[in-house]
Amino acid sequence: MNNYFFKKFFSFLLLFFTLSICLFADNGTQYTPALYGTFWALVPPIIAIVLALITKEAYSSLFIGIVSGGVLYAGANLEKVTLHVLNDGLIAVLSDSNNVGIIIFLVILGTMVSLMNKAGGSKAFGIWASKKIKSRVGAQLATIILGCLIFIDDYFNCLTVGSVMYPITDKHNISRAKLAYLIDATAAPICIIAPVSSWAAAVSGFVPGEDGFAIFIKAIPYNFYALFTIIMLIMIAVSNSDYGPMKTHELNALNGDLFSDGREIVTPEELSEKDSHGSVLDLVVPIIFLIIFCITGMIYTGGFFAGTNFIEAFSNSVASQGLAIGSMFALILAIIFYVVRKSLTFKECMDSIPDGFKAMVPAILILTFAWSLKAMTDSLGAAPYVAHLMENVAGGLVNMLPAIIFLVGCGLAFATGTSWGTFGILIPIVVAVFENDPQMMIISISACMAGAVCGDHCSPISDTTIMASAGSQCNHVAHVYTQLPYALSVAAISFVSYVIIGYTKSWLIAFPVGVIGVITLLLLARKRAKN
Repeated sequence: MNNYFFKKFFSFLLLFFTLSICLFADNGTQYTPALYGTFWALVPPIIAIVLALITKEAYSSLFIGIVSGGVLYAGANLEKVTLHVLNDGLIAVLSDSNNVGIIIFLVILGTMVSLMNKAGGSKAFGIWASKKIKSRVGAQLATIILGCLIFIDDYFNCLTVGSVMYPITDKHNISRAKLAYLIDATAAPICIIAPVSSWAAAVSGFVPGEDGFAIFIKAIPYNFYALFTIIMLIMIAVSNSDYGPMKTHELNALNGDLFSDGREIVTPEELSEKDSHGSVLDLVVPIIFLIIFCITGMIYTGGFFAGTNFIEAFSNSVASQGLAIGSMFALILAIIFYVVRKSLTFKECMDSIPDGFKAMVPAILILTFAWSLKAMTDSLGAAPYVAHLMENVAGGLVNMLPAIIFLVGCGLAFATGTSWGTFGILIPIVVAVFENDPQMMIISISACMAGAVCGDHCSPISDTTIMASAGSQCNHVAHVYTQLPYALSVAAISFVSYVIIGYTKSWLIAFPVGVIGVITLLLLARKRAKN
């Protein structure tokens, strides 16, 4: 009943937009929406996010957000709304080579997971790991360690860790929502503090007139959100201090309901009943192929084989293209490996391709809608609006600026679903404001990166959040609302730390205060759970 009411409410809201924006119609040949560069640019993602959290249904929520963006852009002109949503939204994002590269990577990852299951690799790995990992704590720590080791790229991290670890976490009755959180919290937060990663390359490219890579290295200790997230993640796993909706999911998982929806689990054993001779090699070798070739693909796109050094090649790499190229070669070698070992026939390998595609359809659909929603916000001038706000804020409250930048980064990344876009908007402004104060520049750039990762972590329309759901095969909205209390808790602690460091300029004061905040929060959560 509530879902029905809210959908009707937002339908009415769209109608209201249509009627009201008639007043702003622009008949000029060079069309610029009347609401360009205003707060209205952030309304479409807000509508989509609020609807998704209320209805717990992602597809219609995202689509309504996209349509609202079209209405705000084109006013009452139905033809212009339709063309903007289709041509500038859905069709444009599916014509973008980078987006297509990500989709190819997703399909190939899905195919390789299907191959591993059919060959019995997942089953064999689960049996082997069960002898080494004998507790829920061990399974969670193993997931965290693997997530930290795969720091090259967040997409690759999410899908690889999920594929490898879900048989083990299922065996120890860890909910899929918890697995999704473990994956998501070791994706962007790890990549943003790893010097050799696609994220480091992106940030380095957004620092005009400076040594971007050197600034990135110096900024790592001040990236409080990423560091506190990792600390909190480990402490939750060790102390079993879950709270909020995640606590419910974990209690349900202990009773065998890993999805909190009564769904029956299809185990790797059931997927590979036909083959009782699967080996751990049937999982490990394809994963090694994937890691080697994806790294090679990324540095290839950065010009490594044309004479560029390794670090510069990473800085210049195009992650989506590199991952698509690398995963394609990894898939070919994996098929040859399985056929030569007689783990699978060639026909069975080919049958895994549509199976892998079908497994990734939900993630591809949500990604397409999320990209289209971002296209709507771009067409409404979200970036100029936020940049203008930041320039106005920079004039005063200099000591509070790191904390303010953190909040603005959170809000922008949450609304647009993109960390990299947030870097591109805010970092050049920070560099311009603090060009004569190198220490505050480093702190503020860190605050920008931390805020972008935090907003990305919380947002239902973020690529990384969607990938974490896909990698863990968890319901996307369930992942978002179970993760949100954890992310917001760390965000609040990080904000306090940025306020402290803005006034004291001392990492030795701000960081320990944040760590104490994380510990205190979890002790209170544990005490409340016991009560």
